[in-house]
Amino acid sequence: MEGYEEIFKILLEAVQKNIVPGEAVECANVIPIGISNRHIHLSQTDLDTIFGSGYELTKLKDLSQPGQYACKETVTICGPKGAIEKVRILGPVRSKTQVEVMSGDSFKLGVVSEPRLSGDLHGTPGITLIGPKGSVQIKEGVIVAQRHIHMLPGEAKQLGVQDGQIVSIKIGGARGGIYDNVAVRANDASALECHLDMEEANAMNMNSLTKITIVK
Repeated sequence: MEGYEEIFKILLEAVQKNIVPGEAVECANVIPIGISNRHIHLSQTDLDTIFGSGYELTKLKDLSQPGQYACKETVTICGPKGAIEKVRILGPVRSKTQVEVMSGDSFKLGVVSEPRLSGDLHGTPGITLIGPKGSVQIKEGVIVAQRHIHMLPGEAKQLGVQDGQIVSIKIGGARGGIYDNVAVRANDASALECHLDMEEANAMNMNSLTKITIVK
């Protein structure tokens, strides 16, 4: 009976929102997307070194995930082969500095980065960060963000997945397809959203209206 009650709830919500009943179950599985460019999360220690002691980040705009925001400040990242200027900092500060680049950036910088979930930095390459007041060379912390979906535990239950599970996603549109190896990140500090980087989004001609659904 529990399964029937859930279906009835979805159908009722569909009627209230003027959704065609035949599309209700599909719409319940549609996930919004967030497309990210290269960016940096700084520790307070590294922030002080690069911008000056006691420096506080300047919020530019809030991001979709609760408590996170894009900052006015940018830095230059420099690897063995090249540098990329004006890389945006995201706040708030973290316990450890993390630099998220795209696969193509790795060739320009000369670092061998691989897909990792945020915070999984052990064994990753380091890089030099250059700001207006100084520079810092981190020993590790450069990653290509693994595709992932943020959601609340209740949303995970509704979608039939759990935290840490690896799923595939189906992307609609003329150049759509399927991406594998998408990690589910379900916790109480999340907002439902699938995070992809610009390379992944451009490969399938995605935009804010693109529909994404989980397939298993």
